[in-house]
Amino acid sequence: MHFSIPDTEEFTSENGSTYTCYHLHVNGVEHSMLRYSQLHDFNEKLKKEFGSEIINNFKFPPKKLLGLNQIQKEERREKLEHYIQLLSQDARVANSDVFNGFLISAQKETEKGIPESVELNVYLMNGHKITVDIMSTDQAEDVLEAVATKVELSEQYVYYFGLYLVKKDESSAFSIVRKIHDFESPYISLNSAKGPHRIVVRKSYWDPVFDDDLKEDRVAMNLLFIQAVNDVEREWVVCSKEQRRNLDTLKRKNSRKEYVKEVRSMKFYNYIKFKPSISDYPEENVPVVVHAGNREIIFTVRTPDGSYKEGTFKITRMRCWRITSANEDNSKSLELSFEYLMAKDSLKWITIKTEDAILISLCLQGMVDELIMCKKGLKMKKPSDRIKGPQRQYKSRDGGIIITRSTTNNAAAIPDPPVLQKPQESHSDQKKNSEKMHSTLPPKSRGAAAHIENDIFEGIGDDDL
Repeated sequence: MHFSIPDTEEFTSENGSTYTCYHLHVNGVEHSMLRYSQLHDFNEKLKKEFGSEIINNFKFPPKKLLGLNQIQKEERREKLEHYIQLLSQDARVANSDVFNGFLISAQKETEKGIPESVELNVYLMNGHKITVDIMSTDQAEDVLEAVATKVELSEQYVYYFGLYLVKKDESSAFSIVRKIHDFESPYISLNSAKGPHRIVVRKSYWDPVFDDDLKEDRVAMNLLFIQAVNDVEREWVVCSKEQRRNLDTLKRKNSRKEYVKEVRSMKFYNYIKFKPSISDYPEENVPVVVHAGNREIIFTVRTPDGSYKEGTFKITRMRCWRITSANEDNSKSLELSFEYLMAKDSLKWITIKTEDAILISLCLQGMVDELIMCKKGLKMKKPSDRIKGPQRQYKSRDGGIIITRSTTNNAAAIPDPPVLQKPQESHSDQKKNSEKMHSTLPPKSRGAAAHIENDIFEGIGDDDL
Protein backbone atom coordinates (compact mmCIF):
# COMPACT_ATOMS: atom_id res chain seq x y z
CA MET A 1 0.00 0.00 0.00
CA HIS A 2 1.17 3.52 -0.72
CA PHE A 3 0.26 6.31 1.65
CA SER A 4 1.04 9.96 1.12
CA ILE A 5 0.00 13.34 2.47
CA PRO A 6 0.69 15.58 -0.55
CA ASP A 7 -0.91 18.74 0.80
CA THR A 8 -2.94 20.41 3.52
CA GLU A 9 -6.01 22.62 3.69
CA GLU A 10 -7.04 25.30 6.17
CA PHE A 11 -10.56 25.34 7.65
CA THR A 12 -12.46 27.63 10.00
CA SER A 13 -14.44 26.07 12.84
CA GLU A 14 -17.80 27.30 14.11
CA ASN A 15 -16.12 29.30 16.86
CA GLY A 16 -14.00 31.15 14.30
CA SER A 17 -10.68 29.41 14.96
CA THR A 18 -8.69 27.94 12.07
CA TYR A 19 -7.25 24.46 11.84
CA THR A 20 -5.26 22.40 9.34
CA CYS A 21 -6.46 19.24 7.63
CA TYR A 22 -4.09 16.76 6.00
CA HIS A 23 -5.18 15.16 2.74
CA LEU A 24 -4.41 11.46 3.11
CA HIS A 25 -3.95 9.64 -0.20
CA VAL A 26 -3.93 5.85 -0.40
CA ASN A 27 -2.63 4.16 -3.54
CA GLY A 28 -2.72 7.42 -5.48
CA VAL A 29 -6.30 8.36 -4.60
CA GLU A 30 -7.50 10.79 -1.94
CA HIS A 31 -8.93 8.74 0.89
CA SER A 32 -9.72 11.21 3.66
CA MET A 33 -8.96 14.50 5.41
CA LEU A 34 -7.57 14.35 8.95
CA ARG A 35 -6.58 16.77 11.67
CA TYR A 36 -3.39 16.36 13.65
CA SER A 37 -5.46 15.69 16.78
CA GLN A 38 -7.14 12.71 15.07
CA LEU A 39 -3.80 11.22 14.08
CA HIS A 40 -2.45 11.82 17.58
CA ASP A 41 -5.46 10.04 19.10
CA PHE A 42 -4.95 7.17 16.63
CA ASN A 43 -1.28 6.89 17.62
CA GLU A 44 -2.26 6.67 21.30
CA LYS A 45 -4.69 3.83 20.48
CA LEU A 46 -1.91 1.97 18.70
CA LYS A 47 0.33 2.34 21.76
CA LYS A 48 -2.35 0.75 23.93
CA GLU A 49 -2.85 -2.06 21.42
CA PHE A 50 0.77 -2.87 20.50
CA GLY A 51 2.83 -1.16 23.19
CA SER A 52 4.80 2.10 23.16
CA GLU A 53 8.06 0.25 22.52
CA ILE A 54 6.85 -0.80 19.08
CA ILE A 55 4.81 2.23 18.08
CA ASN A 56 7.42 4.80 19.15
CA ASN A 57 9.68 3.37 16.42
CA PHE A 58 7.40 5.04 13.87
CA LYS A 59 8.27 8.49 15.29
CA PHE A 60 4.95 10.28 15.46
CA PRO A 61 5.64 14.06 15.49
CA PRO A 62 5.05 15.46 18.99
CA LYS A 63 2.55 18.11 20.00
CA LYS A 64 3.59 21.77 20.03
CA LEU A 65 2.45 24.19 22.71
CA LEU A 66 2.38 27.18 20.37
CA GLY A 67 0.86 27.59 16.91
CA LEU A 68 2.92 26.56 13.90
CA ASN A 69 4.26 28.87 11.22
CA GLN A 70 4.21 27.86 7.57
CA ILE A 71 7.64 26.20 7.65
CA GLN A 72 6.72 24.20 10.77
CA LYS A 73 3.42 23.16 9.20
CA GLU A 74 5.27 21.79 6.19
CA GLU A 75 7.71 19.94 8.45
CA ARG A 76 4.81 18.38 10.34
CA ARG A 77 3.16 17.31 7.07
CA GLU A 78 6.35 15.57 5.98
CA LYS A 79 6.79 13.85 9.35
CA LEU A 80 3.17 12.67 9.41
CA GLU A 81 3.58 11.30 5.87
CA HIS A 82 6.72 9.45 6.90
CA TYR A 83 4.96 8.12 10.00
CA ILE A 84 1.94 6.69 8.14
CA GLN A 85 4.18 5.19 5.45
CA LEU A 86 6.31 3.34 8.00
CA LEU A 87 3.23 2.31 9.95
CA SER A 88 1.57 0.77 6.89
CA GLN A 89 4.62 -1.42 6.25
CA ASP A 90 4.32 -3.20 9.59
CA ALA A 91 2.06 -6.20 8.90
CA ARG A 92 0.96 -6.50 12.53
CA VAL A 93 -0.39 -2.95 12.49
CA ALA A 94 -1.65 -2.79 8.90
CA ASN A 95 -3.71 -5.98 9.31
CA SER A 96 -5.23 -4.94 12.64
CA ASP A 97 -8.81 -3.84 13.27
CA VAL A 98 -7.43 -0.65 14.91
CA PHE A 99 -5.70 0.39 11.68
CA ASN A 100 -8.55 -0.64 9.37
CA GLY A 101 -11.17 0.90 11.64
CA PHE A 102 -9.35 4.23 11.79
CA LEU A 103 -9.08 4.46 8.01
CA ILE A 104 -12.66 3.46 7.32
CA SER A 105 -13.97 5.89 9.95
CA ALA A 106 -11.88 8.65 8.33
CA GLN A 107 -13.30 7.80 4.91
CA LYS A 108 -16.85 7.78 6.27
CA GLU A 109 -16.41 11.19 7.87
CA THR A 110 -14.72 12.78 4.85
CA GLU A 111 -17.31 11.48 2.36
CA LYS A 112 -20.15 11.99 4.83
CA GLY A 113 -20.98 8.30 4.62
CA ILE A 114 -24.03 7.51 6.73
CA PRO A 115 -24.61 3.79 7.35
CA GLU A 116 -27.68 2.74 5.35
CA SER A 117 -28.95 -0.27 3.43
CA VAL A 118 -28.00 0.03 -0.25
CA GLU A 119 -27.67 -2.03 -3.40
CA LEU A 120 -24.22 -2.25 -4.98
CA ASN A 121 -23.56 -3.50 -8.50
CA VAL A 122 -20.43 -5.62 -8.86
CA TYR A 123 -19.43 -6.98 -12.27
CA LEU A 124 -17.67 -10.03 -13.61
CA MET A 125 -15.07 -9.55 -16.33
CA ASN A 126 -17.64 -10.38 -19.04
CA GLY A 127 -19.90 -7.52 -17.90
CA HIS A 128 -22.36 -9.73 -16.01
CA LYS A 129 -23.86 -7.71 -13.16
CA ILE A 130 -24.24 -9.02 -9.61
CA THR A 131 -26.33 -6.87 -7.29
CA VAL A 132 -25.74 -7.30 -3.57
CA ASP A 133 -27.58 -5.83 -0.60
CA ILE A 134 -25.05 -4.29 1.79
CA MET A 135 -24.58 -1.47 4.26
CA SER A 136 -23.09 1.61 2.60
CA THR A 137 -20.17 1.56 5.04
CA ASP A 138 -19.35 -2.17 4.72
CA GLN A 139 -15.67 -2.95 4.21
CA ALA A 140 -14.30 -4.50 1.03
CA GLU A 141 -14.09 -8.02 2.43
CA ASP A 142 -17.70 -7.85 3.68
CA VAL A 143 -18.77 -6.96 0.14
CA LEU A 144 -16.59 -9.66 -1.45
CA GLU A 145 -18.12 -12.28 0.83
CA ALA A 146 -21.60 -11.02 -0.07
CA VAL A 147 -20.78 -11.40 -3.78
CA ALA A 148 -19.36 -14.88 -3.18
CA THR A 149 -22.56 -15.91 -1.39
CA LYS A 150 -24.67 -14.52 -4.23
CA VAL A 151 -22.83 -16.55 -6.90
CA GLU A 152 -22.55 -19.60 -4.58
CA LEU A 153 -18.75 -19.63 -4.51
CA SER A 154 -17.39 -22.05 -1.90
CA GLU A 155 -16.11 -20.30 1.24
CA GLN A 156 -12.63 -21.77 0.91
CA TYR A 157 -12.14 -20.03 -2.44
CA VAL A 158 -13.49 -16.56 -1.63
CA TYR A 159 -10.11 -14.88 -1.15
CA TYR A 160 -8.63 -16.31 -4.30
CA PHE A 161 -10.53 -13.34 -5.75
CA GLY A 162 -10.71 -9.66 -4.96
CA LEU A 163 -12.63 -6.50 -5.75
CA TYR A 164 -11.02 -4.05 -8.18
CA LEU A 165 -11.93 -0.52 -9.19
CA VAL A 166 -11.78 -0.14 -12.97
CA LYS A 167 -12.30 2.87 -15.24
CA LYS A 168 -13.56 3.09 -18.80
CA ASP A 169 -10.83 4.48 -21.06
CA GLU A 170 -10.98 6.22 -24.45
CA SER A 171 -11.40 2.90 -26.28
CA SER A 172 -14.43 2.07 -24.05
CA ALA A 173 -12.44 -0.75 -22.46
CA PHE A 174 -12.03 -0.85 -18.71
CA SER A 175 -8.54 -0.41 -17.26
CA ILE A 176 -7.62 -1.42 -13.73
CA VAL A 177 -7.23 1.49 -11.34
CA ARG A 178 -6.47 -0.45 -8.15
CA LYS A 179 -7.50 -3.23 -5.86
CA ILE A 180 -9.99 -2.19 -3.18
CA HIS A 181 -8.59 -2.82 0.29
CA ASP A 182 -10.40 -3.71 3.49
CA PHE A 183 -9.84 -0.30 5.09
CA GLU A 184 -12.26 1.28 2.65
CA SER A 185 -15.91 0.99 1.75
CA PRO A 186 -16.37 -0.09 -1.89
CA TYR A 187 -19.69 1.76 -2.02
CA ILE A 188 -18.14 5.04 -0.84
CA SER A 189 -15.03 4.59 -2.98
CA LEU A 190 -17.11 3.99 -6.11
CA ASN A 191 -19.32 7.01 -5.49
CA SER A 192 -16.35 9.28 -4.83
CA ALA A 193 -14.46 8.15 -7.96
CA LYS A 194 -14.46 10.64 -10.83
CA GLY A 195 -15.52 9.42 -14.27
CA PRO A 196 -17.11 6.15 -15.40
CA HIS A 197 -15.96 3.55 -12.87
CA ARG A 198 -17.24 0.18 -11.77
CA ILE A 199 -16.23 -2.55 -9.35
CA VAL A 200 -15.25 -5.93 -10.78
CA VAL A 201 -14.24 -9.34 -9.46
CA ARG A 202 -10.82 -10.61 -10.56
CA LYS A 203 -8.32 -13.15 -9.33
CA SER A 204 -6.24 -11.85 -6.44
CA TYR A 205 -3.24 -14.16 -6.92
CA TRP A 206 -0.28 -14.00 -9.26
CA ASP A 207 1.06 -17.54 -9.59
CA PRO A 208 -1.04 -19.57 -12.08
CA VAL A 209 -0.44 -22.69 -10.00
CA PHE A 210 -3.27 -21.53 -7.73
CA ASP A 211 -5.63 -22.21 -10.65
CA ASP A 212 -5.23 -25.90 -9.79
CA ASP A 213 -6.93 -25.35 -6.43
CA LEU A 214 -10.04 -24.05 -8.21
CA LYS A 215 -10.46 -26.28 -11.23
CA GLU A 216 -12.82 -28.78 -9.57
CA ASP A 217 -15.16 -26.09 -8.22
CA ARG A 218 -17.88 -25.21 -10.74
CA VAL A 219 -18.30 -21.54 -9.76
CA ALA A 220 -14.58 -20.88 -9.30
CA MET A 221 -13.79 -22.46 -12.66
CA ASN A 222 -16.44 -20.28 -14.28
CA LEU A 223 -14.78 -17.16 -12.85
CA LEU A 224 -11.39 -18.32 -14.13
CA PHE A 225 -12.88 -18.96 -17.56
CA ILE A 226 -14.57 -15.54 -17.73
CA GLN A 227 -11.36 -13.71 -16.84
CA ALA A 228 -9.27 -15.81 -19.24
CA VAL A 229 -11.64 -14.99 -22.12
CA ASN A 230 -11.52 -11.30 -21.24
CA ASP A 231 -7.72 -11.26 -21.10
CA VAL A 232 -7.50 -13.00 -24.48
CA GLU A 233 -10.02 -10.66 -26.11
CA ARG A 234 -8.25 -7.53 -24.87
CA GLU A 235 -4.94 -9.04 -26.11
CA TRP A 236 -3.28 -9.19 -22.72
CA VAL A 237 -2.50 -12.82 -23.56
CA VAL A 238 -0.32 -13.35 -26.62
CA CYS A 239 -1.47 -16.15 -28.91
CA SER A 240 -1.04 -17.11 -32.55
CA LYS A 241 -3.93 -17.11 -35.01
CA GLU A 242 -4.14 -20.88 -34.77
CA GLN A 243 -4.20 -20.78 -30.98
CA ARG A 244 -6.92 -18.12 -31.09
CA ARG A 245 -9.02 -20.30 -33.39
CA ASN A 246 -8.64 -23.21 -30.98
CA LEU A 247 -9.68 -21.01 -28.07
CA ASP A 248 -12.71 -19.74 -29.99
CA THR A 249 -13.73 -23.32 -30.70
CA LEU A 250 -13.43 -24.27 -27.02
CA LYS A 251 -15.42 -21.19 -26.07
CA ARG A 252 -18.25 -22.08 -28.46
CA LYS A 253 -18.34 -25.59 -27.02
CA ASN A 254 -18.40 -24.11 -23.51
CA SER A 255 -15.38 -26.30 -22.69
CA ARG A 256 -14.27 -24.16 -19.79
CA LYS A 257 -11.65 -26.38 -18.20
CA GLU A 258 -10.05 -27.07 -21.56
CA TYR A 259 -10.09 -23.36 -22.43
CA VAL A 260 -8.31 -22.39 -19.21
CA LYS A 261 -5.84 -25.26 -19.60
CA GLU A 262 -5.05 -24.14 -23.15
CA VAL A 263 -4.66 -20.45 -22.33
CA ARG A 264 -2.40 -21.20 -19.34
CA SER A 265 0.29 -22.32 -21.78
CA MET A 266 0.27 -18.96 -23.58
CA LYS A 267 2.52 -15.96 -23.06
CA PHE A 268 1.43 -13.40 -20.46
CA TYR A 269 -1.33 -15.53 -19.01
CA ASN A 270 -2.20 -14.18 -15.55
CA TYR A 271 -0.21 -10.97 -16.17
CA ILE A 272 -1.47 -7.39 -16.08
CA LYS A 273 -0.57 -5.20 -19.04
CA PHE A 274 0.00 -1.52 -18.28
CA LYS A 275 -0.25 1.64 -20.32
CA PRO A 276 2.76 2.51 -22.52
CA SER A 277 5.66 3.85 -20.46
CA ILE A 278 9.09 5.43 -20.79
CA SER A 279 12.15 3.75 -19.25
CA ASP A 280 15.87 4.37 -18.91
CA TYR A 281 16.53 0.70 -19.70
CA PRO A 282 18.01 -0.58 -21.97
CA GLU A 283 18.76 3.07 -22.81
CA GLU A 284 17.49 6.52 -21.86
CA ASN A 285 13.95 7.56 -22.83
CA VAL A 286 12.97 4.31 -24.52
CA PRO A 287 9.24 3.50 -24.94
CA VAL A 288 8.35 0.21 -23.25
CA VAL A 289 5.28 -1.89 -22.60
CA VAL A 290 5.30 -3.37 -19.10
CA HIS A 291 3.64 -6.62 -17.99
CA ALA A 292 3.55 -7.88 -14.39
CA GLY A 293 2.80 -11.42 -13.22
CA ASN A 294 4.26 -14.77 -12.19
CA ARG A 295 6.91 -13.20 -9.90
CA GLU A 296 8.38 -10.89 -12.55
CA ILE A 297 7.88 -7.80 -14.65
CA ILE A 298 8.69 -7.81 -18.35
CA PHE A 299 9.68 -4.86 -20.56
CA THR A 300 8.84 -5.13 -24.27
CA VAL A 301 10.84 -2.73 -26.46
CA ARG A 302 10.48 -2.11 -30.17
CA THR A 303 13.85 -1.91 -31.92
CA PRO A 304 14.64 0.44 -34.87
CA ASP A 305 14.25 -2.45 -37.34
CA GLY A 306 10.67 -3.05 -36.16
CA SER A 307 11.34 -6.20 -34.16
CA TYR A 308 10.61 -6.57 -30.45
CA LYS A 309 12.94 -7.43 -27.59
CA GLU A 310 12.12 -8.27 -24.01
CA GLY A 311 13.80 -7.77 -20.65
CA THR A 312 12.69 -9.83 -17.66
CA PHE A 313 13.11 -8.67 -14.06
CA LYS A 314 12.46 -11.23 -11.33
CA ILE A 315 11.04 -9.87 -8.08
CA THR A 316 13.52 -12.00 -6.12
CA ARG A 317 16.37 -9.98 -7.63
CA MET A 318 14.92 -6.58 -6.71
CA ARG A 319 16.39 -5.03 -3.59
CA CYS A 320 13.75 -2.33 -3.21
CA TRP A 321 11.73 0.17 -5.17
CA ARG A 322 10.33 3.65 -4.69
CA ILE A 323 7.93 6.07 -6.28
CA THR A 324 8.80 9.72 -6.84
CA SER A 325 7.31 12.70 -8.65
CA ALA A 326 8.71 12.99 -12.15
CA ASN A 327 8.64 16.80 -12.05
CA GLU A 328 7.55 19.67 -9.85
CA ASP A 329 4.78 20.98 -12.10
CA ASN A 330 2.74 17.79 -12.39
CA SER A 331 2.28 15.80 -9.20
CA LYS A 332 0.44 13.10 -11.15
CA SER A 333 3.51 12.40 -13.28
CA LEU A 334 5.23 9.61 -11.39
CA GLU A 335 8.30 7.44 -11.73
CA LEU A 336 8.81 3.97 -10.32
CA SER A 337 12.44 3.05 -9.72
CA PHE A 338 13.70 -0.33 -8.58
CA GLU A 339 17.18 -1.52 -7.65
CA TYR A 340 17.96 -4.72 -9.52
CA LEU A 341 20.70 -7.33 -9.22
CA MET A 342 21.92 -7.34 -12.84
CA ALA A 343 24.83 -9.68 -12.19
CA LYS A 344 26.64 -11.10 -9.19
CA ASP A 345 27.55 -8.25 -6.82
CA SER A 346 26.21 -5.64 -9.26
CA LEU A 347 23.06 -3.63 -8.56
CA LYS A 348 21.49 -1.10 -10.91
CA TRP A 349 18.61 1.36 -10.56
CA ILE A 350 16.02 1.15 -13.34
CA THR A 351 13.30 3.78 -13.72
CA ILE A 352 9.90 3.70 -15.42
CA LYS A 353 7.96 6.90 -16.05
CA THR A 354 4.31 5.87 -16.17
CA GLU A 355 0.76 6.74 -15.19
CA ASP A 356 0.58 3.28 -13.62
CA ALA A 357 3.54 3.69 -11.24
CA ILE A 358 1.46 3.06 -8.12
CA LEU A 359 -0.44 0.16 -9.69
CA ILE A 360 2.83 -1.50 -10.77
CA SER A 361 4.21 -1.02 -7.26
CA LEU A 362 1.10 -2.64 -5.76
CA CYS A 363 1.50 -5.57 -8.15
CA LEU A 364 5.11 -6.00 -7.04
CA GLN A 365 4.06 -5.90 -3.41
CA GLY A 366 1.30 -8.45 -4.07
CA MET A 367 3.74 -10.85 -5.71
CA VAL A 368 6.23 -10.50 -2.86
CA ASP A 369 3.55 -11.09 -0.21
CA GLU A 370 2.36 -14.16 -2.09
CA LEU A 371 5.89 -15.55 -2.37
CA ILE A 372 6.48 -15.06 1.34
CA MET A 373 3.17 -16.81 2.08
CA CYS A 374 4.20 -19.78 -0.05
CA LYS A 375 7.66 -19.98 1.52
CA LYS A 376 6.07 -20.16 4.95
CA GLY A 377 3.76 -22.95 3.82
CA LEU A 378 0.67 -20.82 4.53
CA LYS A 379 -2.61 -21.15 2.66
CA MET A 380 -4.90 -18.58 1.12
CA LYS A 381 -6.98 -17.05 3.88
CA LYS A 382 -10.66 -17.87 4.34
CA PRO A 383 -13.56 -15.80 5.72
CA SER A 384 -13.17 -17.65 9.02
CA ASP A 385 -9.67 -16.13 9.35
CA ARG A 386 -11.22 -12.70 9.76
CA ILE A 387 -11.60 -11.79 13.40
CA LYS A 388 -14.15 -9.11 14.27
CA GLY A 389 -12.64 -6.54 16.56
CA PRO A 390 -14.52 -4.68 19.27
CA GLN A 391 -16.41 -1.47 18.61
CA ARG A 392 -13.83 1.30 18.78
CA GLN A 393 -14.20 5.03 19.21
CA TYR A 394 -12.21 7.31 16.93
CA LYS A 395 -11.92 11.06 17.20
CA SER A 396 -13.76 13.12 14.59
CA ARG A 397 -12.56 16.44 13.16
CA ASP A 398 -14.87 18.44 15.44
CA GLY A 399 -13.66 16.56 18.52
CA GLY A 400 -16.65 14.21 18.64
CA ILE A 401 -16.66 10.42 18.41
CA ILE A 402 -17.00 8.03 15.47
CA ILE A 403 -17.83 4.46 16.43
CA THR A 404 -16.53 1.78 14.06
CA ARG A 405 -16.12 -1.96 14.21
CA SER A 406 -13.56 -3.48 11.87
CA THR A 407 -11.78 -6.79 11.37
CA THR A 408 -8.29 -8.14 11.67
CA ASN A 409 -6.75 -11.05 9.78
CA ASN A 410 -5.72 -14.24 11.51
CA ALA A 411 -2.20 -13.66 12.82
CA ALA A 412 -1.02 -16.95 11.29
CA ALA A 413 -1.63 -15.56 7.81
CA ILE A 414 0.20 -12.28 8.41
CA PRO A 415 3.79 -12.00 7.12
CA ASP A 416 6.52 -11.14 9.61
CA PRO A 417 6.92 -7.39 10.04
CA PRO A 418 9.81 -5.64 8.32
CA VAL A 419 12.83 -4.63 10.35
CA LEU A 420 12.35 -0.94 11.07
CA GLN A 421 15.77 -0.13 12.45
CA LYS A 422 18.86 -2.13 11.66
CA PRO A 423 21.82 -2.07 14.05
CA GLN A 424 24.48 0.34 12.96
CA GLU A 425 27.30 -1.32 11.06
CA SER A 426 30.88 -0.96 12.13
CA HIS A 427 33.35 0.68 9.78
CA SER A 428 34.83 -2.72 8.88
CA ASP A 429 31.35 -4.16 8.14
CA GLN A 430 30.53 -1.19 5.92
CA LYS A 431 33.77 -1.68 4.02
CA LYS A 432 33.09 -5.39 3.55
CA ASN A 433 29.55 -4.75 2.31
CA SER A 434 30.66 -2.04 -0.11
CA GLU A 435 33.29 -4.38 -1.52
CA LYS A 436 30.78 -7.22 -1.82
CA MET A 437 27.94 -5.36 -3.56
CA HIS A 438 28.23 -2.44 -5.95
CA SER A 439 25.26 -0.31 -6.97
CA THR A 440 24.59 2.71 -9.11
CA LEU A 441 23.28 5.76 -7.28
CA PRO A 442 19.49 6.00 -6.93
CA PRO A 443 17.89 8.35 -9.47
CA LYS A 444 17.33 11.89 -8.29
CA SER A 445 13.72 13.04 -8.09
CA ARG A 446 12.99 16.12 -10.19
CA GLY A 447 10.18 16.98 -7.82
CA ALA A 448 9.19 16.23 -4.27
CA ALA A 449 9.38 12.57 -3.31
CA ALA A 450 5.88 11.12 -3.42
CA HIS A 451 6.82 8.09 -1.34
CA ILE A 452 9.67 6.80 0.77
CA GLU A 453 11.80 3.92 -0.40
CA ASN A 454 9.89 0.75 0.28
CA ASP A 455 12.29 -2.05 1.14
CA ILE A 456 9.75 -4.86 1.67
CA PHE A 457 12.06 -7.64 0.56
CA GLU A 458 13.34 -8.25 4.05
CA GLY A 459 11.37 -11.53 4.10
CA ILE A 460 13.16 -12.97 1.06
CA GLY A 461 16.46 -14.66 1.77
CA ASP A 462 19.74 -14.25 -0.05
CA ASP A 463 19.27 -17.69 -1.62
CA ASP A 464 16.61 -16.17 -3.87
CA LEU A 465 19.13 -13.73 -5.29
